[in-house]
Amino acid sequence: MDQKVRVRYAPSPTGFLHIGNAQSALFNYLFARHFDGTMVLRIEDTDTKRNVEDGEASQRENLHWLGIDWDEGPNKPNPKYAPYRQSERNKEGIYHKYIQELLDKGIAYKDYSTEEELAEMRERQKANNEPPHYDGRWYGKSEEEQKAAEAKGLKPTIRFHFPKDHDYEWDDIARGHVSFNSDNLGGDFIIEKSDGMPTYNFAVVVDDHTMDITHVLRGADHISNTPKQIAIYEALGWDHPTFCHIPLIFNPKTRKKLSKRDKDTLQFISEYKKHGYLHEAIFNFIAFLGWSPVGEREIYSKEELIKVYDPKRMSKAPAYFDQKKLDWMNAQYIKSMSVDELADRTMQLVKEGETEEAKRLQSIPEDQLTELLKKTIKVHQRDVNKLLEVIQYAWSYYTVLDQSFNYDLLKDNEDFANEDVLAVLKGLKAKLENGGEDLDYSQAIKEVGKDTGIKGRGLYFPLNLAFTGSTSAPQIYEIMDIYSRDTDVELLDRMIKAFEN
Repeated sequence: MDQKVRVRYAPSPTGFLHIGNAQSALFNYLFARHFDGTMVLRIEDTDTKRNVEDGEASQRENLHWLGIDWDEGPNKPNPKYAPYRQSERNKEGIYHKYIQELLDKGIAYKDYSTEEELAEMRERQKANNEPPHYDGRWYGKSEEEQKAAEAKGLKPTIRFHFPKDHDYEWDDIARGHVSFNSDNLGGDFIIEKSDGMPTYNFAVVVDDHTMDITHVLRGADHISNTPKQIAIYEALGWDHPTFCHIPLIFNPKTRKKLSKRDKDTLQFISEYKKHGYLHEAIFNFIAFLGWSPVGEREIYSKEELIKVYDPKRMSKAPAYFDQKKLDWMNAQYIKSMSVDELADRTMQLVKEGETEEAKRLQSIPEDQLTELLKKTIKVHQRDVNKLLEVIQYAWSYYTVLDQSFNYDLLKDNEDFANEDVLAVLKGLKAKLENGGEDLDYSQAIKEVGKDTGIKGRGLYFPLNLAFTGSTSAPQIYEIMDIYSRDTDVELLDRMIKAFEN
């Protein structure tokens, strides 16, 4: 690209980092890093009534967890462009001077309409089957009429006046050529509220221009805002940046935009973190929501995604959230990691205690817990989708003597003679009691099979049930190693007694 790339991720602190926000941030990040550009974090906090405590902190912390960093922002100010919060920029008068310029040009004007008058206007339009729009009632009003309104105590909003029958067009990286006619944009729109705070569509233009933003990558739900913003660019005599409207994330069941009401899907990045999804997998997964590289490959590191990223391969169609795909992808990352690394990450989840399962493990001494986690991971690394499952398995193994197993699964089962089950259980118990500290559990089980002449399901189903409460289990000798020798013997004893009674 001819010019130095500058992109921005500009969240509102009205909530925590949602997967849709993360998608926008990630594509801006890939764009900046691929083209050796600059990524800016800007906080659009003008909607003070909806801002939530720690909303900005949540954005920063979860972006860092995902592996997304930025070059400029509130914590990394460039004096040329700071400040990076709109509330601070507004205090410095950055927006108002451009509002005044548009007022002086006659492109913007003061509107003293009351809420009641506007509501009446909308009701009348609805009754006449007209699309909702502002009717321009205060455009061109005299100074005397304005003073009369102010004498009544009315505070004006500032509206931008659209020219008639004017096309606003742009070439969108993802969607191609897009055009809107000014007559179909809902009438003149507010650019400054009555409290002196600029609206989103005005502030974002001023910020992007004064921060030298070259490319704007954002959700496709902003497409209807873009012609209004281009109108402001034109009115102020500025070139607008290149736009790329990212496909929205849809729920595959409802075929609608993913909503916070969709309870079957985790919504916030913090939720994925506490459930034990790996940040590398989430990064990889989100990168494929609305974009894809050449070829069929699906597992990419962050560095590889930066290298192969091509914005022209953005999709026009919605991106459907595939939970099974995410679980599969996370499982691939888990399988590829070392036991020590996975144990460290699982231990961090335990210490953070964001789930009830994690909080329970906090009662275990750290050295003992570390060993338990490592042994659990060795058993289940091949079959878990997320680290929360490791935590659940670890607690199950730690509390195995507090659990009651249903031995009726095999007792008096015509496929498993009780005397054969007892022969297997007693045979292994004897080897555990007589074997040394270096007893090989796998070899001991094979010897029991040889001694009793019982093999396959007849050998392993009773042992699976004795040590896990289920006839289906991973390598049972690895699970036996999680327990102490005394616990192994106790579990065998319990089942033996059940079959002897």
